[in-house]
Amino acid sequence: MSHRISIDDATEWLEPDGLGGFASGTTSGVRTRRYHALLLAATTPPTGRMVLVNGLDAWVEPGPEGTGTREFLTRQRYGPDVVVPENPAAIESFQIDPWPSWVYRLSDGSRIEQQLFVPRGLSLVALRWRVLGETVPFTLRVRPFLSGRDLHALHHENPGFRFDEAAYGDRVSWTPYAGVPGVTAASNGRYRPDPFWYRSFLYSEERARGLDYEEDLAAPGVFTWDLAAGDAVLLLGIPGTLPSGRSVETFERLSRAERDRRNRVASPLERAVDAYVVRRGSGKTIVAGYPWFTDWGRDTFIALRGLCLATGRLAEARSILLEWAGQVSEGMLPNRFVDQGDAPEYNSVDASLWYIIAVHDYLRAMERTGGRIPAAERRTMGDAIAAIIAGYSRGTRFGIRLDSDGLLAAGEPGVQLTWMDAKVGDWVVTPRIGKPVEVQALWLNAVRIAGEFTSSYGEVLERGLRSFNHRFWNESAGHLYDVIDVDHRPGTADATLRPNQVLAVGGLPYPVLDERLARRMVDTVEARLWTPLGLRTLPQDDSRYARRYEGGVQSRDGSYHQGTVWPWLLGPFVEAWVRVRGNTPAVRREARRRFLDQLMDHVWQAGVGHVSEIADADAPHTPRGCPFQAWSVGEALRLDREVLATPSR
Repeated sequence: MSHRISIDDATEWLEPDGLGGFASGTTSGVRTRRYHALLLAATTPPTGRMVLVNGLDAWVEPGPEGTGTREFLTRQRYGPDVVVPENPAAIESFQIDPWPSWVYRLSDGSRIEQQLFVPRGLSLVALRWRVLGETVPFTLRVRPFLSGRDLHALHHENPGFRFDEAAYGDRVSWTPYAGVPGVTAASNGRYRPDPFWYRSFLYSEERARGLDYEEDLAAPGVFTWDLAAGDAVLLLGIPGTLPSGRSVETFERLSRAERDRRNRVASPLERAVDAYVVRRGSGKTIVAGYPWFTDWGRDTFIALRGLCLATGRLAEARSILLEWAGQVSEGMLPNRFVDQGDAPEYNSVDASLWYIIAVHDYLRAMERTGGRIPAAERRTMGDAIAAIIAGYSRGTRFGIRLDSDGLLAAGEPGVQLTWMDAKVGDWVVTPRIGKPVEVQALWLNAVRIAGEFTSSYGEVLERGLRSFNHRFWNESAGHLYDVIDVDHRPGTADATLRPNQVLAVGGLPYPVLDERLARRMVDTVEARLWTPLGLRTLPQDDSRYARRYEGGVQSRDGSYHQGTVWPWLLGPFVEAWVRVRGNTPAVRREARRRFLDQLMDHVWQAGVGHVSEIADADAPHTPRGCPFQAWSVGEALRLDREVLATPSR
């Protein structure tokens, strides 16, 4: 099925390598982020990511020797804000299936196609240019731009960059800096050294985000092809990655294998799963989002249920859960792994609880499919669950502890522990110290699940359920309090209407809110927080409501959970909406039409084939944040394949 994809600076494509690295850019070809690159490799998968080849200039000249006037296929934005050239070849079309492809129309009507793809499991990008229709004499020239920097940094002209190359056969290699992976290129063209510094590339998205936004890139030389003689092929990879053989044959072999692999998955969202499920050590993990996140505990376990379980990728789910099982420390799992360095950060109250939910759903999926779980693996997961429950029960970091009412207290000043985790300097925007509502839903579900693996916590569960329904319901407002015992002050409550409460009814295996109250709460959330792209984090009449997510770091982080829409929340909300209406086939069909179909329209906007991290609170709900977000995609898949599945589909 073809879909109309905008060709502009705001619509982005992603080609992941399954190792944490990727190629990405805009459909217009203009790089707008520091993360837009052709070769961005993970040196310690999925972290240690380095930008090696940022982009390229490509142009054609009439005649086999290129003696005529050049016509550019590419455009670059330079400071102060100039796009060069003014009149490049027109982009006639862009398509994403099976990989990013552009068709350019030259001034004389000739058409040239450019394709690129990243083979799974290899740190390389493969490009091809070819003339469509009648073959005409054109010379194609391509000048790659190199850096060799951390993906979050920017590169600037310096005398330490080494332009010299090593050439052998149809290959040429550069090693710009000691200690940084080099770049090897294989092509069926001719390479000519022509070293230049290109200065002041301007990245408009970085400027809009209040960050440094200009950099210099090194251009060591130019590749040349006679397009009348055949297709032009260029492979760029880290040393040792390029398969042996001539470039054209290698391109054809890789493209056939990659096309076959992608064609085995028909759904665009299911194909997107490959972006997020990547290698970590000897196992697997989930990258939270592209282009800047690594693997986060909370995001991994939320996303896993849709990315892996709903799509039948149970072996990968198993690998992820076993890989993370060994990371339990004092009852806690890491909030995230940093991109440079090995020390994980343990500042999350809910990541460990989401792990228990993910294990539960994995085991149920295995039961449904008749899969066999080795006793040792079940024991490993069970031991992790027991360690989490025991650690939380006796008390662990950051004031996390089981209270006498059967609920979980958590938090201390200066630390953000829940998924609403924005922090600017010393300012924790939504501290939520005390007993946050979704943490209780997770805790009570985890305690119930833990009974399958460890000594019974039945009395704690019963006490916690009674306390939850008695203490969290705000009768006058018709919804749940967001936090009780605020700042560990008994009897206090935060009456802010937030979406976190939907997890008390949907999104988890077991609802914890009394059925008599659940319908009222869900209706209130729908009326005041629902948008076509997800749930707002505050209602429009709240004095803290932020209409748009924009500006510098403080402005953006200050609005991250103060109205901003989150698509992943649509998963638990729609599940709650269906549950309180009886969960019949007719109800599921209505929910699909009413909620999921609108979200699926977004798959062809912003990050093509994916779902964005966030969106503006006010209409038209402009997508923001990461254009490719794991839990947004995961929850859309979980809704499609599980929550809203009907016998007729």
